[in-house]
Amino acid sequence: MIPADKKIIVFDGVCNLCNGAINFIIKRDKNDIFRYVSLQSETGIRIAEERRIDIKKSDSIFLVLPHKAYYHKSTAALNITKDLSGLYPLLSVFLILPKFFRDWVYDIVAKNRYKWFGKKSHCVVPTPELKALFID
Repeated sequence: MIPADKKIIVFDGVCNLCNGAINFIIKRDKNDIFRYVSLQSETGIRIAEERRIDIKKSDSIFLVLPHKAYYHKSTAALNITKDLSGLYPLLSVFLILPKFFRDWVYDIVAKNRYKWFGKKSHCVVPTPELKALFID
C-alpha cells in the first residue's frame, strides 16, 4: 500500500549506485519523509504506469509527491536533498541551473552506472529494521 502522506522514491533496484543512494537517503531522512520502491517491483511498475512513464526508455530516479505529481532525473535528486538532514538541502541551489544541463550530467552517470558501480542480479532485500520503509 502506498502511503498518502509520504514522498515515494522509485529507484533502480538492481543498480549498486542507486542502492547506495537509497541507503544514504535513509540515514539522513530524520523526519521520515520518504518511502522507497524498486522500479522492477509490481508497485514500481504500477506507479510508473499511473504517471505514464515509459520505464523502458528511462534511466531515472523518480520522486513521487503525495498529490500525484512527480519529478525525475536531476530535478528528483535535487528535490530529495531538500528534505535531508545536515547541509544537504544546500545542494538544491543547483536547481537554478538549466534543466537541460543538469539532466545532461545526470544522463551521463545514468548511462554508465552499471559499468562504473556494478549491477546486482536482483533487487536487494532490505534488512528487517528497514523493511517498513519499502513499499511492495
